[in-house]
Amino acid sequence: MADETPSDSKLTRTKEKWAREGRFLTGKITRPEDQRLPPGQHLTKDWPVLDLGVVPPVSRERWRLDVYGAIETPVFWTFAEFAAQKQARFTSDIHCVTTWSRYDNDWEGLATRELLAACQPREDARFVTLHSHDGYTTNLALEDFAAEDALLAHSWSGQPLTEEHGGPVRLVVPHLYFWKSAKWLQSIEFLTEDAPGFWEVRGYHNRGDPWAEQRYSDD
Repeated sequence: MADETPSDSKLTRTKEKWAREGRFLTGKITRPEDQRLPPGQHLTKDWPVLDLGVVPPVSRERWRLDVYGAIETPVFWTFAEFAAQKQARFTSDIHCVTTWSRYDNDWEGLATRELLAACQPREDARFVTLHSHDGYTTNLALEDFAAEDALLAHSWSGQPLTEEHGGPVRLVVPHLYFWKSAKWLQSIEFLTEDAPGFWEVRGYHNRGDPWAEQRYSDD
């Protein structure tokens, strides 16, 4: 029997079924300033591992980041060049669409606003698509990508980000469900028009605000 591909894996089929059924939806809406834990979420002290069933073995020595598209200055960095940029440390919470949340995660990496300063998006740039080494993609509006506490993280709790959690480098956008924080980041494409990614074309919300409980598509 042929191996499953990420698009037809058991996890993918299960999560598509959840989207069709509206699984986990409570119908409540809160705001982060009113409640730290979004509706329908529960706290965990663990950090569950969720992916498409493929963990790409990319070392820091082999890792590259390509930034291209609707920008003035394309960026092509090795890990050493990436780490030589101005670094930031943020503490933020994780909210996964599968209903778990984890508080007070300590991240280190490059703030997305520093990347924007380096690549200079064109005036008509409105969206980004994140491309991962396992073939995963996800899309964000430029204003979400540029959030004050968003970063390209290489470390967690003072240690290099492990392979299973998306190392060498992953995106972290704390104010959206965590599927938007792509693991194993390979490239960032700036776009003038939106391009929904892997989960977004499989029934999941295009934006993914946990406090508005934007788990699934309205379509």
